[in-house]
Amino acid sequence: MQQQQLERMKDGKGFIAALDQSGGSTPKALAAYGILENAYSNEDEMFKLVHEMRTRIITSPAFDSSKILGAILFEETMYRKIEGMYTGDYLAEVKGIVPFLKVDKGLAQEADGVQLMKPITNLEETLKQANEHHIFGTKMRSVIKEANTVGIRDVVDQQFDVAKKIISAGLIPIIEPEVDINSLEKGKCEERLKVELQNHLNSLSENELVMLKLTIPTQANMYKELIDHPKVVRVVALSGGYSRDEANEKLKANDGLIASFSRALSQDLNVNQTDEEFNAALSKAVDSIYAASI
Repeated sequence: MQQQQLERMKDGKGFIAALDQSGGSTPKALAAYGILENAYSNEDEMFKLVHEMRTRIITSPAFDSSKILGAILFEETMYRKIEGMYTGDYLAEVKGIVPFLKVDKGLAQEADGVQLMKPITNLEETLKQANEHHIFGTKMRSVIKEANTVGIRDVVDQQFDVAKKIISAGLIPIIEPEVDINSLEKGKCEERLKVELQNHLNSLSENELVMLKLTIPTQANMYKELIDHPKVVRVVALSGGYSRDEANEKLKANDGLIASFSRALSQDLNVNQTDEEFNAALSKAVDSIYAASI
């Protein structure tokens, strides 16, 4: 299964759905879906509601392996079930979609123009659980806001330090050093980030493979060398706050870059839609993101 999933991620046509809104971003995701904060009174109720939203997305006929290669899950989702199966198993066995797990614990305070990841205190146990729940890979996010060489180097160093532990556990890490789309130095940030990524990729051993999740670059095809690098399974793009139409247009200009969208995927979905309306809205989103990714 792991080898089949690796080949699918490397060569398959389609995109990765990001369904990994965490505790901090879940209220926003629910509000966008039409469920306001007065609809739940504690974290358990909130996570139950967001799992119902994710279940509706994943079980929709529009959420199909012919266009969706993988899906990134929040840790809480990994422990929950869809139609009697753990979410990762349902994705892999019923849908034919490769499951990933968000493992970071959020962002630290900004320093040197970047936000590093907070310490991942329980990484070893999380990776053990990921393997037990048949997860293929992981994802972790940092943010770059300024073209600060020290800060960008720190971000990439931290990402690869954790990535090597993930690789040792038999999983494929998605490294996500997001460049803020509102940065006044976005293009310069991307140039410096690319250099740091190349340095680390070149130092990986033969069996160490990673994926990259990057902001769609200001200069089209900026990341072509990363996409073609032998240690990189796939380079995927985050929508980063762009609308779906804008993200799709920018993505189309980059050969070999595929989507890993979250808000841009779910922006037209609403809890009050009938199943027919919901599936039609999701189908339209999936079709447009797929077209931009190929």
